Amino acid sequence: MGTDLDKKILVVDDEDSILTLLQYNLESQGYNVTTAMNGEDALKLAKSEKFACIVLDLMLPRKDGTEVCKELRQLKINTPILMLTAKGDELDKILGLELGADDYMTKPFSPREVSARVKALIRRTMFNAEVSEGMDDNEFIEVGELRLYPEKYETIFKGKHLEFTPKEFELLMYIVKNKGRVLSRDQLLSAVWNYDFAGDTRIVDVHISHLREKIEEDTRKPNYIKTVRGLGYKFEEPK
Repeated sequence: MGTDLDKKILVVDDEDSILTLLQYNLESQGYNVTTAMNGEDALKLAKSEKFACIVLDLMLPRKDGTEVCKELRQLKINTPILMLTAKGDELDKILGLELGADDYMTKPFSPREVSARVKALIRRTMFNAEVSEGMDDNEFIEVGELRLYPEKYETIFKGKHLEFTPKEFELLMYIVKNKGRVLSRDQLLSAVWNYDFAGDTRIVDVHISHLREKIEEDTRKPNYIKTVRGLGYKFEEPK
């Protein structure tokens, strides 16, 4: 880890025992941890300070995690968010991802795995920032009617600007750069989320679904992002 900003983490949970456990574990890894126990305080902190990552519980008093996540993304605050959800709340996980969370973990969890996920999110964010340095603001990648501006995280489709979360944009960039190649879910998980271990590939499917909703006329018959049954996904330029 380099700068002080790379070490600043906001952890939000209304259970004191979990908050203490996460704070202790992350601080033992060299992070500077700020804590909050409700959504309103979390939102204020995230708006007033810069953090390298936010670990955010879904069920919070005064404002739940999905609302916090949604408001931060509406404000263009793109800090990576790791959302914590109760075991088995699949719909809540999907909702959290669609509102802009970058990753999720279910309780109970291993504090060591939380640290690994946080590290992966920060590393990926730093890598993307380094790649963007020195690039021309107007440099873009164009496929069909889709135009991507890597350094600005901007997308234009059919002449209109589209809104993507940072992770959605990174996924789209990766599959566009690998146009024509079949990419497995594990490949995408490793390349975009930067996991060095087997993760829950459901996160990939949710993000692919969200991309399709924005760039496909018919999500059941996609022109750009094709499903290759049993293997993964492939990005193609429409003929």
